[in-house]
Amino acid sequence: MSSDAPPPLSDNRVILGCGSVTVDFLAAVASYPEPGDKIRTISAKVQGGGNAGNALTCAARLGLKPRLISNVADDSQGQRILEELEADGVDSSFVMVSKGSRSPFTYVIVDNQTKTRTCIFTSGYPPMIPTDLTESKLLEALDGARLVYFDGRLHETALVVAREAACKGIPILVDAERKREGLDDLLSLSSYVICAAKFPQAWTGASSVPSALCSMLLKLPKIKFVIVTLGEDGCIMLQRGLCENLQSEEVDVDDLLYTLKNKISNNTTVPICVLSSEVKLCAKGIGTVWGRLLLGTAEKIPPSELVDTTGAGDSFIGAVLYALCANMPPEKMLRFAAQVAAIGCRALGARTGLPHGTDPRLSSFLL
Repeated sequence: MSSDAPPPLSDNRVILGCGSVTVDFLAAVASYPEPGDKIRTISAKVQGGGNAGNALTCAARLGLKPRLISNVADDSQGQRILEELEADGVDSSFVMVSKGSRSPFTYVIVDNQTKTRTCIFTSGYPPMIPTDLTESKLLEALDGARLVYFDGRLHETALVVAREAACKGIPILVDAERKREGLDDLLSLSSYVICAAKFPQAWTGASSVPSALCSMLLKLPKIKFVIVTLGEDGCIMLQRGLCENLQSEEVDVDDLLYTLKNKISNNTTVPICVLSSEVKLCAKGIGTVWGRLLLGTAEKIPPSELVDTTGAGDSFIGAVLYALCANMPPEKMLRFAAQVAAIGCRALGARTGLPHGTDPRLSSFLL
């Protein structure tokens, strides 16, 4: 095996995703316009988007065989969405196509000055409902799936899929971007949770992110780990421990995070990961959890190379899906996912820059 080849996967590389797909209309501008301004784009692109669509596209390029449950209309935008998914190796045969309706789309304004993006979303019509997915189609979609991933959209349909997956013992990963209708039910069935920066504290009411992660493990006894992504500040992961030592002393989870941060040099530019041993973690006013804390850094992308952060969280999730199927240890998974996300930020749009598994920029993270 060559040194730049991705780690071996089992014969079962099938994963199933359920969630949103859109068409993204991207416009990069020198700076965000003031009210009443008329400005020109620096560059523009039209491509498929949506959290689930992006994450599964990333997973497919890395080497998995994703299937997608979603819905589009029988319009030109819906056709474009399906064609792009299939071209990247995502099985779209479980995407429902509604006649005489409208596919979802998003206007994305990318500010070249602040390196931020603004998304203006228009939902599709009609929304997907559970009866759109027949029982036979559901069972076919789940057949042989190693993991099932949900982006939190299409909550009624997602819950039907999640319950069936749980009955079959298929692990579930949930993207908790923000509070949504039906999300709590999905979280209660999940094996893994990946959160946006503000979600853990918003959902738990905890005073700090580490304490919020402890609270999530206490409230959701089925989850094996929870990750919160922090953009350029990297990510924090709390992994549930396996064998609790009842004689172990408690360690304050906020103090432990501070200790881990002090182990990272300010000169570090590539993604790294530092981690604790398994300990009894204490979150004040919340409780204790047996587990270990991991702190992952993001790549420090030179300003001249940073183009667009659209979909960075989706690509991180796509890489985690791959890492789970490749049985990567968590410390390696966080470095790998951070690198995949950083590569994607070097091009306009969520999918343009997504790497393939043989990309030489990933080789050092796959050894």
